[in-house]
Amino acid sequence: MHNLKHRNAQPYYIGTDIGTGSAKAVALGPDKKILATAQSFYSVISPRPGYSELDPSTIRTAFAHVNRDLILQLKRPPASIGISTAMHSVMAVDGNHRPLTRFLTWEDTRGDKIAASLRAAPLGRRIYEATGTPVHSMSPLCKIRWLMENLPAVYSKARKFISIKEYLWFELFGEYEVDHSIASATGLFNLEKRMWHPASLRYCGITASRLSRPVATSFTRDKASGPLARSLQVTSKTLFCIGASDGCLANVGSYATRTHTAALTIGTSAAIRIASRKPVVDFGSMIFNYILDEKTYISGGPVNNGGNVMKWMFSTFLGNNTPGDADYLAAFAEIGKIAPGADGLIFLPYLYGERAPVWDEQSSGVFLGIRSFHTPHHFFRAAVEGICFSLKEILINLEKVPGSIRELSVSGGFVHSAVWMQILADITGKKLCKTQAADASCVGAALLSMKAAGAIRNYAPPKSGSPLSIGPRRGATGRYERSFTLFRRLYPALKEDMHKLQALVAMP
Repeated sequence: MHNLKHRNAQPYYIGTDIGTGSAKAVALGPDKKILATAQSFYSVISPRPGYSELDPSTIRTAFAHVNRDLILQLKRPPASIGISTAMHSVMAVDGNHRPLTRFLTWEDTRGDKIAASLRAAPLGRRIYEATGTPVHSMSPLCKIRWLMENLPAVYSKARKFISIKEYLWFELFGEYEVDHSIASATGLFNLEKRMWHPASLRYCGITASRLSRPVATSFTRDKASGPLARSLQVTSKTLFCIGASDGCLANVGSYATRTHTAALTIGTSAAIRIASRKPVVDFGSMIFNYILDEKTYISGGPVNNGGNVMKWMFSTFLGNNTPGDADYLAAFAEIGKIAPGADGLIFLPYLYGERAPVWDEQSSGVFLGIRSFHTPHHFFRAAVEGICFSLKEILINLEKVPGSIRELSVSGGFVHSAVWMQILADITGKKLCKTQAADASCVGAALLSMKAAGAIRNYAPPKSGSPLSIGPRRGATGRYERSFTLFRRLYPALKEDMHKLQALVAMP
């Protein structure tokens, strides 16, 4: 780093997020304002239906690329780097630290039968209540059990089962450590005791020695060594904060850790989350509870179907497999011309199965009310409304917790569309606030690293102009209430037939 000029320059702090489709990074100054951003895209590998995998070398390269990009832009090393990663990933590694599998991502549903069986058993409820992780094929709990039952040679050879976070941390420091936040999203970690949960370990046939050492989300190390650290062009003084999960850090980065505010993100998938002093346990809706720090849980619900539905719409209805910004602008301009309710067309958006609020890998998408006058853009409008209706269902469950939700702090790709933002405000009846131009999880990771380094005391937003806000329109909200009543009836009425259809598809 001797060739980069950094004398007398103010320190800055990087937040890096490793998601399912890309790695992103943001640099914040001491005033919490954004100095630079970077992004690197990659693709999920789907060798079979229901499989969703990421190559570890691809993750490593993308992590190095976005951090190095910021360091080169700013011509000096950062004071600290905080790490955010997607939840629920797992990879088996052998005694020589070599991967035995790729990462199985949250989208991987090969363990759906295992999850369904566990959900129906008393043990499933007990594991959920102790760990805060919904019993679903997304969880490492079900993925490790699937490996045990279906790939016994790999399972028995595995020294460790690790996530994306643990893989990168080991590449930097040669230690298997995992933050409490990622650990709390595995179904294997006891929320109250902050340790690996014995009943979950027994279910997977493993001991705690085959998992990483849990540490606080504020845990830091310096003196990163090895090829990955050298490729970043950091110094031995650069502090690395192990950070938390992308969902928890999205709340921090969108400044939604205060009361009466929920964070709502729509990217490839979507989620609504609130900050709470204690877990919000509800097996019926299986609200998740993940650890942010020693005093704060992030509770909420995730949906599988968000921006990925819109990509499917472009491909299926318009024959466009690679829509760009101009395509989205044109489509939403047409969507905006159609009245709320899409002229009687309702969409159940479970194209990729669904997590909250139904937790059913066998659920599927449904268009109801199709008439001859409906155009492709009616279907687009109904798709956007269907995604928003699903999020409203989760919001209703979260509002059972004492303390009303008055405001949604929003983030993700959808915030670039004023039409989509307005539809969401109208359907939920809440004010939406967009507080950051950059990715919220990245900003949250940077803020957590700043706090761990002693550069800030709290997560208060920077002193700048008022955030963009959009409020609901009373007439539209009332109209959507009637559509929402019909929407909520669809899944219970069609669940059995959805499962029968999936069984027919699976027949040889």
